Amino acid sequence: MTVFLDTNILIRHLTQDPPDMGRRATAFLAQSDSLHLADLILAETIYVLQSVYRVERPRLAALARVLVSSRNIVTDDPALLIRAIDVYEHYRLSFADAYLVALAEAVPESSIVSFDKGISKVETVNRIEPAT
Repeated sequence: MTVFLDTNILIRHLTQDPPDMGRRATAFLAQSDSLHLADLILAETIYVLQSVYRVERPRLAALARVLVSSRNIVTDDPALLIRAIDVYEHYRLSFADAYLVALAEAVPESSIVSFDKGISKVETVNRIEPAT
């Protein structure tokens, strides 16, 4: 049976807020053999920790790396997520933009169409804008 993680389980585990749910989430994670972490759930977890709990970017990146590399957590493409986390941390893009960069890097001769000029800081991708 596949068990998918929801954002609230990760948030409760990482913040221990509220304490009862935090303990329950941590215990569940510790006793589970295989849990599926969807890319979208990791993105939402980063967003909530950053916007609600005000966790700093380097700490968020470290937490995300631990989640993705945990022995009992399965992701569809861990290398893609690790690259997205690296871009998120080092280029100060939103995690969604960092994920898009990681996707584009994996596809030869691809471009990202975006008005977000920050993406251009990543020299390994080509950002284009719609013509005026």
